Amino acid sequence: MSALLTIERLGVRIDGPAPVDLVHAVDVALAPGERLGIIGESGSGKSLTALAVLGLLGHPLVAHGSARVATDAGEVEIVGTPSRRLDRVRGATMSAVFQEPLSSLDPLMRVGKQVAWPLAHHGGLRGEALRRGVLDALADVQLSDPERIARSYIHEISGGQRQRVAIAIALAAGPRLLIADEPTTALDVTVQAGILELLQREVAERGMSLVFISHDLPVVSGIADRVLVMRGGRQVELGETAQILGAPSDPYTAELVAASRRLDGFLPRPTPERGA
Repeated sequence: MSALLTIERLGVRIDGPAPVDLVHAVDVALAPGERLGIIGESGSGKSLTALAVLGLLGHPLVAHGSARVATDAGEVEIVGTPSRRLDRVRGATMSAVFQEPLSSLDPLMRVGKQVAWPLAHHGGLRGEALRRGVLDALADVQLSDPERIARSYIHEISGGQRQRVAIAIALAAGPRLLIADEPTTALDVTVQAGILELLQREVAERGMSLVFISHDLPVVSGIADRVLVMRGGRQVELGETAQILGAPSDPYTAELVAASRRLDGFLPRPTPERGA
């Protein structure tokens, strides 16, 4: 099966007279419908890797190596491609949900207009079809009273509702790949379970691939088919979830698993039935 996402020797550095490497030679391929978890301590390079894959690194950060995503028109190389040329890929083929919806959503624009943008830009919807598409997208992420939410600004809705709006925007144009970077970390613990359940349901029903970045090993164990472990910007270990979290071969991974068991009391063993 051809890969949906192919990452080869991907790195990130701070550009300048004395470049500093932050991410080193990440190699992984993601099949259509596959779920990859990326774990590691803070500063391990997880989010930088995701931003490089999305083509969203800002100066002075520069990606090198290769990150290619499969589209209907063939593979598109992300690294080195101008951002304006990636607009047809981001949203339509791959999309993202970030940790803090307050920073990823526009506080000066009503929610409905923010959801409408990918539907109009990638889906070509206009007029009544666009209005209905916005309401349907908000309803799909289980937001009650979509019309009220569409009229609201983000400060007028709760944190959990904001993250559901962010998910609605990410899914609006029907991407094949969703990158979720710590999507529940900023939420109240009582809200997290609902967001995780929503993500898993949407990914499963749409047959999407998922890259799920988290420090929460129990959550990753219930979502991911495979796990990539990162430390200090380097790829430490990559393999099936059951093997990585059940019998890690690298000492660092073993430390992560042991710490999770101590802190959480119990790290569920991955099973074929992950509640998707």
